Amino acid sequence: MAVTTDIVATWRHPGAVMRRLLSMGRREDRALAVLIAACFVIFVAQWPRLSREAYLAPEGAPPLEAVLSITFFAMMMIWPLAAYAVAAITHLLARILGGRGTWYSARLALFWSLLATSPAWLFHGLVAGFVGPGPAQTVAGVILLVAFLAIWGMSLREAQREPEADTGP
Repeated sequence: MAVTTDIVATWRHPGAVMRRLLSMGRREDRALAVLIAACFVIFVAQWPRLSREAYLAPEGAPPLEAVLSITFFAMMMIWPLAAYAVAAITHLLARILGGRGTWYSARLALFWSLLATSPAWLFHGLVAGFVGPGPAQTVAGVILLVAFLAIWGMSLREAQREPEADTGP
């Protein structure tokens, strides 16, 4: 299936999509590609907000290009490292609670959840950029948070049903 089709399907049945992704076998390159794509989409979602902030910034503030560069570095270098750490911690917590999944399945559940919620990330970015701070941005943020946590929770639950097959991170 196409990634966009999988994203739409994930909003309806996250467990089924995660089952299908896991059935494709352990592919670290695929998991990393999903993470990089998610981080890039989240970076693009920040453009309207960053543009608004740069336009409204007082004299002497860093220019938009500098802010975009710093944000790009953070999204493409720091977030992936943090995502690997969060996935490892959630895998360990799931093991303590009786999960039988692998390190890979925990990573894939988190990485796919980030990418699957990309429409909500984009929506939040548009609201932050065009409407600005206020109730609308708060509502968009809550929608994003709830969607991400729900999809990640259901994906992780499915990922932890998989029997332990690999021996390391």
